[in-house]
Amino acid sequence: MNIPARFSAIVLALAAPAAFAQPAAPIKVGLMLPATGTFAALGDMIEKGFKLYVQEQGGKLAGREIQYFKVDDESDPSKATDNVNKLIKRDNVDVLVGTVHSGVALAMAKAAKENNTLLIVPNAGADAITGPMCGPNIVRSSFSNWQPGYSTGVVAAQKGYKRAMTITWNYAAGQETVKGFREAFEKGGGQVLKDLNLPFPNVEFQALLTEIAAQKPDVVFAFFAGGGAVKFVKDYDAAGLKTSVPLFGSGFLTDGTLEAQGPSAQGLQTTLHYADSLDIPKNNAFRKSFALTYKQNADVYAVQGYDAAQILGAGLAAVKGDISKRDELTAAMRKVTVDSPRGKFTLSGAGNPVQDMYLREAKGVNNEYRAVAVKALADPARGCKL
Repeated sequence: MNIPARFSAIVLALAAPAAFAQPAAPIKVGLMLPATGTFAALGDMIEKGFKLYVQEQGGKLAGREIQYFKVDDESDPSKATDNVNKLIKRDNVDVLVGTVHSGVALAMAKAAKENNTLLIVPNAGADAITGPMCGPNIVRSSFSNWQPGYSTGVVAAQKGYKRAMTITWNYAAGQETVKGFREAFEKGGGQVLKDLNLPFPNVEFQALLTEIAAQKPDVVFAFFAGGGAVKFVKDYDAAGLKTSVPLFGSGFLTDGTLEAQGPSAQGLQTTLHYADSLDIPKNNAFRKSFALTYKQNADVYAVQGYDAAQILGAGLAAVKGDISKRDELTAAMRKVTVDSPRGKFTLSGAGNPVQDMYLREAKGVNNEYRAVAVKALADPARGCKL
């Protein structure tokens, strides 16, 4: 007579584990960013921006806890493959986020493709990443090197300058940014007299500044970032060139560097996909949240980190946190309209932002918005086959 009751108890006992299923394991995010060297401050801001978005979602994306693994990429392409493999093969990360240096990012993209690991690039603009090396598992939350170069060339030509010189480091980011400037400037009727460069991260500019003074171009276009940008802007001013030859740049010349550049940077005009004083609700809320959290002002690098997390979050939301549904997740990431502090943007088929490029002017410690230089500029993604 008691058998049915006992049987019921056994059935309930066996069923109990299903009712208390284990929570999903955290999503492993591998941050491969510079923690030392000339780009260390940039890597720090990207990480802070990424983590701020996750924090604003209660520390989770699509209900999944986020676990971070970090590797200092040292801005050294020769160490990039070994470093990225620490995250892919040792830590078994689900997502790679990195990096700043284009040469390192190219190695990351190659490893991501070979291992079918999801990669979100929060800064490095190497054209090839969303060009010949494009892949369904690779997206970028920043820009292609071509974009800020091209938009600055548009502005310089519109201002009536006819003869230009360019100066940068002799590495992928510099060469590709200069190529974008040249394309737009010459399309607008200008001529580039000479491209000047020096090895990365060399900051001995004097001989090249002497050549600029001798050639007397109408305008100079420069691409430098981080510590190198600080010294270049100061040296350009000290050489007496600031008052005689207008200096324009990719926005990285003055982003995150204005305080250190001091009076030498004031009035410099650059183009980029973000301006500190962009007066839109999302940017105002973001800058307030960032300042309260980190006791410092946000910059473009923080925005790019923040948006990398937004793009990942959108993909995860589409698959209800099931990162194993890779095709659906990556497709959703490409379809997202990102409500960014820079203004809303979409991703191209190649995975690169289609975004407004702004003309900014350095004033105090901010790069202030002046105008839209080019509306919804899409990288041509030359060589991308998906």
